[in-house]
Amino acid sequence: MPTSDSGVTPLLHEAVTALGGQERTGQVRMAEAVATAFTTGEHLLVQAGTGTGKSLAYLVPSLLHDQRVVIATATLALQHQLVERDIPRLMSAVAGAPGGSKVDTSYAVLKGRSNYACLHRIREGVPDDQGALVDVPVGSMAETVLELRGWAEKEAEDGGTGERDNAPRHTDREWRQVSVNHRECLGAAKCPFGQECFAELAREKAQRSHLIVTNHSLLAIDAIEGVPMIPEYDAVVIDEAHELTARVTQAATDELSVNDVERAARRSQRIVEDGSADALAEAADALSDAFEATMAGRIERMPDQLGEALALVRDAARTCLSAYPRESAGDGGEADPGRTQAKGMVQDVFANAERMAADLESDVLWLSEPPPNMSTRIPPRLHVAPLQVWGQMRDKLLSDKTVVFTSATLMLGGDFNAVASSIGLKPTERVEDGLAAPADTADGVLPWRGIDVGSPFDYGQQAILYVARHLPPPGRDGLVKSQLDEICELVDAADGRTLGLFSSRRAAEAAAEHVRTALPHLTTLAQGDAQLPELAKQFVEDPHTILFGTLSLWQGLDVPGDTCQLVIIDRIPFPRPDDPLMSARQRAADKAGGNGFMQVAATHAALLLAQGAGRLIRTTTDRGVVAVLDPRLATARYGGFLKASLPPMWTTTDPALVRKALARLASG
Repeated sequence: MPTSDSGVTPLLHEAVTALGGQERTGQVRMAEAVATAFTTGEHLLVQAGTGTGKSLAYLVPSLLHDQRVVIATATLALQHQLVERDIPRLMSAVAGAPGGSKVDTSYAVLKGRSNYACLHRIREGVPDDQGALVDVPVGSMAETVLELRGWAEKEAEDGGTGERDNAPRHTDREWRQVSVNHRECLGAAKCPFGQECFAELAREKAQRSHLIVTNHSLLAIDAIEGVPMIPEYDAVVIDEAHELTARVTQAATDELSVNDVERAARRSQRIVEDGSADALAEAADALSDAFEATMAGRIERMPDQLGEALALVRDAARTCLSAYPRESAGDGGEADPGRTQAKGMVQDVFANAERMAADLESDVLWLSEPPPNMSTRIPPRLHVAPLQVWGQMRDKLLSDKTVVFTSATLMLGGDFNAVASSIGLKPTERVEDGLAAPADTADGVLPWRGIDVGSPFDYGQQAILYVARHLPPPGRDGLVKSQLDEICELVDAADGRTLGLFSSRRAAEAAAEHVRTALPHLTTLAQGDAQLPELAKQFVEDPHTILFGTLSLWQGLDVPGDTCQLVIIDRIPFPRPDDPLMSARQRAADKAGGNGFMQVAATHAALLLAQGAGRLIRTTTDRGVVAVLDPRLATARYGGFLKASLPPMWTTTDPALVRKALARLASG
């Protein structure tokens, strides 16, 4: 069934009615824009505020598109919402709509292999450090691992998906005992349980489906890294698109430690007989010496000793791989899991060492510094990440597919230019009626359009932006007394009901300790006191509660209602000056003739600031205050850019006025 505006709007209406919802102007406008993008092949950026109903606005035209569409999210929470709630309910609504029987309503979820339980590992055991199979893990995690194994067998018996999200509660370490990554996998053809494999069954279902729901990382590996993970598709909708650049960067970042090399050598020694595994172990010693001689932080010019050690590791790993004997079919064609895993380790070591030893023009290299105040020393690791990812996204995704980017925060500084540049699109020179498009689409420039469909919220009436202009600018030594006192006065006026977003764990803990002492009648929680879901549950249940935390709360917490009437942001969230990747990108922008501070640091801060402020208003009845304790938002030249990235809240610098407003809300 071909995509058209006339087909999208009626079906959207049917779906919203069937789901008992209310059709919104912004939702209709977005759905029609997505349908047009699919028809014309023009890329689309859509800013859709919280409460717009953007999931339905892109799912309906995706269903009506005549070719396969991929939906990519950043977080598991949104992926879960789409698969468990939005898509099934939409499919039921479509089935009952006129002409619904002609719509292909098939869909599938696709994740990385390590997100599925591995039946071979569960039934045959886990290779130990020498490669021998160990059946049952020992120690405190044994009970959980056995529970996971029982769950996976039940999933296989009942036709379940074997996905980690559905598994009993566990840690990362425990999950690794029942899963494999792509290097460790034997392959369906060689695995005795290949016909039952959860990951393979998920891929087979995706091949038969019209909609595929996946994540940013898998999309990046498939489209940008060139590793085939997703069946052929025509268009992709990227939800939570404000996180795309960070997720693509993360997917393209590699690490190497001395332990990685030693472990690969140790595993290979029982398989390779020509001494090349011993040479790899010696190369690990050379790498250890080089790490000791290298300062932590970004490496702009490769030190001779480190360069030689990486070359030694690279060459030794290559030789070791060549020495691996060919697999024989003597055992019924089944592969040796210990050998497969060992070879995968050597391949990883080779690929990472080769990349790190190469030219540093397109990559950023740094040696990690052990975190302060750690009771046990963490061995150093070498990291490598791409200097930029917009080129790869433009050449390997945008040039080949139609892409729709959507988020509540895509317009930074009042337009789409910052985000467009970061994903490989040419900035625009004109904006008309809420739309933005490049002035010139000739000479290989990819056509795109930006649209802000607004929000159902009246921010001017529902929210106050308070900038504490009278406070001193934040320093390097953490929160000072005047800032701590300001926090207490605001929290006291709000009678709890406060979410505090801090730039560091140290600041969050200092604020929590101060508030506990000054306001003992309120409950003060700090990130780290318990698991985040438990903290969020307690925060929601008791309005006289304060929750202070760091980055995961800036973007990952949804608490509508009276629970949260005050959001405190301690400082503008610029990247740390010693962040190797951000500082390298800022310097590269300066070198190219741009303004590195605005293009990198200010854009990063604007995005996080908008996400943090977005925690306050989650429904049409929410009311409250976003309090920024950093006076630079009002005094610095870049403050206008940052404020233009925030929802259009009523703004003040008067602390007394804000305390009165909070007290009125609390009493109401």
